[in-house]
Amino acid sequence: MKSFIQYDVDCHFPIQNLPYGIFSSKENSKLRASVAIGDLVLDLTQCETEGLLTSNYFKHKTLNQFMSVGKSEWSKVRKQIQDLLLDSNPTLRDNSDLKEKLFYNQNEVKMHLPAEIGDYTDFYSSRQHAKNVGAMFRDPENALLPNWLHLPVGYHGRSSSIVMSGTDIKRPIGQTMPVGAENPVFGPCKLMDFELEMGCFIGPGNNLGEPISIKNASEHLFGLILVNDWSARDIQKWEYVPL
Repeated sequence: MKSFIQYDVDCHFPIQNLPYGIFSSKENSKLRASVAIGDLVLDLTQCETEGLLTSNYFKHKTLNQFMSVGKSEWSKVRKQIQDLLLDSNPTLRDNSDLKEKLFYNQNEVKMHLPAEIGDYTDFYSSRQHAKNVGAMFRDPENALLPNWLHLPVGYHGRSSSIVMSGTDIKRPIGQTMPVGAENPVFGPCKLMDFELEMGCFIGPGNNLGEPISIKNASEHLFGLILVNDWSARDIQKWEYVPL
């Protein structure tokens, strides 16, 4: 499969990998859906307006509606987008007016949160990380609790704290218990930590009380992102037990 869009052989976004996003441009502040290809962004909202896609999912400020329709529909839409970008398809390849409407340079657009985040669960999935944090909060000899080796430890997180790359982060303020002190003090965090994590966007959910089997898990997985997870370790250490 080859595209008429030119990009390097080691490009992260060839025609085989078209990540979705929500963007705005200098000329148009409206939030629109897109995919990245090479160094460009393809405006999917405008593609629907021009009748180039038969879908009706990209007239919204987020991808939530599209995420909710499931894998078979995701595959159908992706196939249409790839067909538009094929080197053998003249629809866009030979139409300079359409290309000017639909394509933007990635370095000239602003990316936004692709979905409205209603909820999220953070999983404690790295053994080394679990041991490090356990040693920080407990006896280092009992850093890794027995249940960690038998079940996926997850906990609820604040969806309002999820922001785009490049957003300024304010140092948290809270209670900490300094070493040797008799009482906690209130002030800014002094032990900010960060972790590189993988985030998953879940499309269709499940009905209350009806679990999703491991066999069918991929049917619900819309996409992946990189996450930089920040933690206020000194505040967390004081709050952590028994939460």
